[in-house]
Amino acid sequence: MTKKTLFVLALAATTGLASGLAQAEDTLKKIKDSGSVTMGVRESSGALSYTLGDGKFVGYHVEICENVLRDVRKQLGMSAMAVKYQPVTSQNRIPLVQNGTVDIECGSTTNNATRQKDVAFAVTTFVEEVRILVKANSGISAIAQLNGKNVATTTGTTSVQTLRKNERATGVDFKEVFGKDHADSFLLLESGRADAFVMDGAILAGLVAKSKAPADFKVVGEVLSVEPIAIMIRKDDPAFKKAVDDSIKAQMKSGDIAKTWSKWFEQPIPPTNTKVGMAPNDNTKQAWANPNDKPAEDYAKK
Repeated sequence: MTKKTLFVLALAATTGLASGLAQAEDTLKKIKDSGSVTMGVRESSGALSYTLGDGKFVGYHVEICENVLRDVRKQLGMSAMAVKYQPVTSQNRIPLVQNGTVDIECGSTTNNATRQKDVAFAVTTFVEEVRILVKANSGISAIAQLNGKNVATTTGTTSVQTLRKNERATGVDFKEVFGKDHADSFLLLESGRADAFVMDGAILAGLVAKSKAPADFKVVGEVLSVEPIAIMIRKDDPAFKKAVDDSIKAQMKSGDIAKTWSKWFEQPIPPTNTKVGMAPNDNTKQAWANPNDKPAEDYAKK
């Protein structure tokens, strides 16, 4: 065994140990001892979480998380708490929560049984419907018309697997083209390199609203799947999960979460002051009325 091999093995062992320690860490203690907390945010997750540039992040989930962290600061009796914003992607969001880089992830993550093995989720704040976005003049209105087409998806997401599993996609042969993030995937459609973009409806609506020509795009076909979207935290940290859940439940009970939704999905939003124009669906209203952290598989059983 060479010295190089020994070094690599030692590094791997150390990294694994650090990851394990981070996962077992008491996040509330970490926040109080350091005086800071790191929020994972997305750069282009529609009106859920996006950037205005210069390190400024906004959106429905960002605001909910900022309210959560305000309540955590009060719970810990801290006069001040620094909030650091860490951009994450579909690919690295789970590892960055696991290894302690991010304390609370406030993007557009589906809560499912597979992910629950690695991380924990707060109570559901939004129940998403996966849809298909095309150019308005494409002539595409159903899954069958995707045969022989290029379908965009974002690396690290589950949307195209969802499309492939849909019974109406049986025998439909399409090619996947990958964007590194949602903005990149939308660009594939906008530029003609993809014929359709399959993703969460709220993300699609947000991207269209902020595009140069919103009227050039339309959502078509039926709902492909219903997925609970939730704020993500480290696994096996019940005290922090309770603090996060309690704050979100309070926002639901007071009606504040509905006001936050309206602000980001039904009112003009920056930077272009365009409306996404999307009311909360019935599943989302049910999640607000009956808070729970059930995975996507539970919704599929309905």
